[in-house]
Amino acid sequence: MRWSKSLVRRVRKLVLGISLAVGSAAAGDLAYVTCQNGDALFVHDLSSETIVYEWSVPGKPAGIAVTRVSAYTVSAASKTLRRFAADTGDVLAMTELDGGPIGVALDATRQRLFVSDWYNARIWVLSADTLALQGELTVGAAPAGLAVSDDGNFIAAAERDEDQISIFDAETLELLRTVAVGIRPFGLRFAPDGRLFVGNVGSNDLSVINPGEGELITTVAVGERPYGIAFAKGRAFVTNQYENTLSVVDLKTLVVIDTIDTGDYPEGIDTSSDGRQIIVANWFDNSLTIVDAESHSVLRTLETCDGPRAFGEFVLGGEP
Repeated sequence: MRWSKSLVRRVRKLVLGISLAVGSAAAGDLAYVTCQNGDALFVHDLSSETIVYEWSVPGKPAGIAVTRVSAYTVSAASKTLRRFAADTGDVLAMTELDGGPIGVALDATRQRLFVSDWYNARIWVLSADTLALQGELTVGAAPAGLAVSDDGNFIAAAERDEDQISIFDAETLELLRTVAVGIRPFGLRFAPDGRLFVGNVGSNDLSVINPGEGELITTVAVGERPYGIAFAKGRAFVTNQYENTLSVVDLKTLVVIDTIDTGDYPEGIDTSSDGRQIIVANWFDNSLTIVDAESHSVLRTLETCDGPRAFGEFVLGGEP
């Protein structure tokens, strides 16, 4: 069911902290959803199912990264990187990047931000505070998704037109290795155990990599055009754009164990802070699908602004 605009406005006025139903997201979790068509950023309180903020973001935003202090958006059309105050939407810093900015990842330990340049085979390295340029990393053609490992040791980039990924030392920014993957890698993310999972939109599979050794462990066939990856309950959840589904992969056996229906053209995907739910942004029907990570059932669907992409890590955990 799609909400009317009047209902959306009424819901925004609800007081946060209402009694929660069984199966709700971790209290206080917020989803920062970039909406490319709507030039906007919607911030959803996932526990109360409330849209708490709606901020204007000109230039067709797609890439997103969030912390308790800041939300970073990448607008490809205007080549603009913005840093918002996570609680007010005030623009704290902004810079234009001469190229094709698309993916973004934050190294919180070193307070560095990484942005991929689709057109010029490079990654910008910027201050997470001021967005001042600190350097550039050379990569293969058409870099898209970026990821920083949970232990802070590695930075990885998916290079779509090279059919490979690059892995850098996060401290020194030295290129450690490149690894051949499937056809047209786009999104990627490190699993909790440190392995790197890469979605290959051209070959409809995942490449699973040991980043320390640069070893391709295996390739897992999934749905058509896999885009984003998230992890929960010992499983990988993969958005399949052309099938309107999630593939569920067991992290021990690396076998697909289930397929879950989503909204139309699922893209961005992330995990609630308690690891119990998966949140999926559906680009073509302007919605979020909330999935129970244990049972794989769809719990609810939330309306967003027009064209949600949420390309990156977009769910911010609530206070402990």
